[in-house]
Amino acid sequence: MSRPHPMPSSLTLRNAIALPLAAALLAACVAEVRVPPPPPPPAVEVAPAPAPAVEVQATQPPPALPEYTQPPCPEVGFLWTPGYWAFSSAGYYWIPGTWVAPPAVGVLWTPGYWGFVGGVYAWHGGYWGPHIGFYGGVNYGFGYGGVGYAGGRWVGNSFSYNTAVTNVNTTVIHNTYVNNVTVNNITVNRVSYNGGAGGVTAQPTAAERTAMAEPHTAATPLQTQHVQEALRNPQLSAGANGGHPAIAATARPAVFTGGVVGAKGAPPLKPVVPPLNAHAPTPVGGHEPISAGGMREPSNPAAGHETFNTVRPTEPVRPQPNQPPPRAQTEAIKAPPKAPPPPKAPKPSKPPQEKKQSEKREGEKP
Repeated sequence: MSRPHPMPSSLTLRNAIALPLAAALLAACVAEVRVPPPPPPPAVEVAPAPAPAVEVQATQPPPALPEYTQPPCPEVGFLWTPGYWAFSSAGYYWIPGTWVAPPAVGVLWTPGYWGFVGGVYAWHGGYWGPHIGFYGGVNYGFGYGGVGYAGGRWVGNSFSYNTAVTNVNTTVIHNTYVNNVTVNNITVNRVSYNGGAGGVTAQPTAAERTAMAEPHTAATPLQTQHVQEALRNPQLSAGANGGHPAIAATARPAVFTGGVVGAKGAPPLKPVVPPLNAHAPTPVGGHEPISAGGMREPSNPAAGHETFNTVRPTEPVRPQPNQPPPRAQTEAIKAPPKAPPPPKAPKPSKPPQEKKQSEKREGEKP
């Protein structure tokens, strides 16, 4: 006799139903909480350095940089701005190096440079900024060896000079130091442009690209006046000095007498007497002369520009040998006509008695 099967209890039935249902619900929950993988990070693109502004173009390369000594720093806080070749309608002319007061504390001067681009030589103007940018790799000397500036540095609100490369009177200026490492690693040459045949082949470094994108300040008014004074001096034309200017550097901007330094092999300095209504040569394109930072500014006497339109007193014309003097001058040197003599007073009339006696005597004469 077979044993009867036990009847399933209600708990067993509930478990038999609940377990599949729970498994189905759990599977649904797991499907809902699945998160897709994050997308890959976007590629980081390094923005190229901003292209320097091109202000003047020439078809011929500038001459080699002249060899000259640096005048001593005239005042504490002045910074050196190296000389360079500029271009105008009269050809290349030299802008002397000079010491300049910076427009603000903490800024440095990045020199301009010539670069060969698209078959022409283009001038990229200089500027003031917190760091030194790219200046074509040109070795301007005196701390500007092609990359950065080794002539000094800002220490707080004071500028300290590296006497290994700058001419400073340490008895007057005490913020100095000596660093010969950067000087010994510089190759000395006289090439004055970047690119092209025989030009410097340097490219901007990462630090220079960053400095080029920083806020900049243009050349100061004194720097602009310095350029204008150079334009007025015919001795600074490359055609006249053969690449050896008689004024290669000055102690102060726009002061071309006293404290000037001539280039090696330069002709003797001659005094410059500008003619009446003298004007500076005009840069290419018919614009006004460019400033030290490459910006064109019109001549403005109110802004400190010296003009030579003053009317001078005329001098009397002197006759040349064996030539009669001009008619106007002959009449001017004649003596003035004499005044007519005063009229004579009439003789007093004789009394009637004397008149009769006089007639009687005349009648008695044979």
